[in-house]
Amino acid sequence: MPGIERVSAGRTVAFARALRGEGIRAVMLFGIPRSKDARGSEADADDSAVALAIRAFREAAPDIVVLTDVCLCAYTDHGHCGVLRGDEVDNDATLDRLGSIAVAHARAGAEFVGPSSMMDHQVGAVRDALDRAGFSNVGILAYSAKLASAFYGPFREAEDSAPSFGDRAGYQIDPRRAGDALAAFARDAREGADILMVKPAMPALDLLARARERFDLPLAAYQVSGEYSMIRAAASRGWLDEPAAISESIEAIHRAGADLVLTYFARQIAAGAGAK
Repeated sequence: MPGIERVSAGRTVAFARALRGEGIRAVMLFGIPRSKDARGSEADADDSAVALAIRAFREAAPDIVVLTDVCLCAYTDHGHCGVLRGDEVDNDATLDRLGSIAVAHARAGAEFVGPSSMMDHQVGAVRDALDRAGFSNVGILAYSAKLASAFYGPFREAEDSAPSFGDRAGYQIDPRRAGDALAAFARDAREGADILMVKPAMPALDLLARARERFDLPLAAYQVSGEYSMIRAAASRGWLDEPAAISESIEAIHRAGADLVLTYFARQIAAGAGAK
């Protein structure tokens, strides 16, 4: 992913100050652990990379809204998004882990948590865990329509989080099944989500538009690593005008109904490249 870097915990304060100076108003944090095991033990540690980064942002840029990804794929040695029972992901055992991770992030100072494992009832489990721990003010960005997509490859390489066996099609949404995506939106809304999201963005604009017609909650779309990398790769070869392509892609996502866009182009947009 040209133009994207991983930031160590020790550099996060300086990084947060730089983003604040550039006019970035919100970030979503993902972590890479020191070590991995079968249950993703480091994911909910108080000294995890994400927890340390949250505290750094709270110290250096308290006005930046901090959202976190709540999943296990980057922390498990098998690369799946949940706790395994044999070769299958155990939905209920994973819900307990997601709740614990969300509470750890809230305790560090996150304003929103984003359960992304695509377990059944993950939003309800996280909402319950946060409320019981006294964090009813922490919001939930629900990865509602997270499709089993080919566009996650560069991110998985960066986090070394590809599954060591099988794939995630058993718990992520089949891109051909729009009804499943809409049902997931409805379930997350019932269970207490504050924001509903599609992922990836441009391959799911139809789902975003249909969700806009049906739900009053804020909608988000995640312009993922593959979408970013395609634009950058084409622009590097002179096949696309990069600022124009960035602008057109973001405008399409907003036009389809997104109130919020998560994008790796945020710093370029804040600097005026591709923004209108």
